[in-house]
Amino acid sequence: MLSHSQRSRDERLVIGITGRIGSGKTSVGRYLGSEHGFQYLRYSQVLSEWLANDPESKAHLQEVGWKVMAGGMQTDLNNRLIARVRPDADVAVDGLRHPIDYEVHRNSYLSSFHLLYIDSPRECRWERLRANGRYRDRDSFEAADSHPVEQQIEALRARAELLIRNDGSLENLYLVIDEAISGFRRVGHV
Repeated sequence: MLSHSQRSRDERLVIGITGRIGSGKTSVGRYLGSEHGFQYLRYSQVLSEWLANDPESKAHLQEVGWKVMAGGMQTDLNNRLIARVRPDADVAVDGLRHPIDYEVHRNSYLSSFHLLYIDSPRECRWERLRANGRYRDRDSFEAADSHPVEQQIEALRARAELLIRNDGSLENLYLVIDEAISGFRRVGHV
């Protein structure tokens, strides 16, 4: 049997991760990287290196993301991200925000691509982000959550292969992810 790093492009897993801010996308992506050996890529990293001057500012990245989305450059953003994918690697892609993101990955990876939608109640998301120091007040969180760049995320819910409710502990979230990866591997005979 081939190892994870020796898999052909058709046998590997490419996991797209979407959901609202604070839903747990980054936790899932990092977990897939550390515990399952996935290459972990983030749209925000590509944006910050491509067009942004301040990679630490979520508000600035949202503005850059909106410039890309509204300016018809979403496909270019996806091509820049896909260019970073290591050949034959399992890949976790954090931060799909637009139906074009889904289409590009689906067309590039066919049945190897699986979209996860991480769903978390607004109050849970606010509490997580506040505890992590991401937002100092509820108004700044609400402004970020309602930013135009975030509005296409709901369109991805219907395209997700798996909807994951994240309103509990990280341990519970990780158990659901482990089960999902096992299921994808069984179905794909990977």
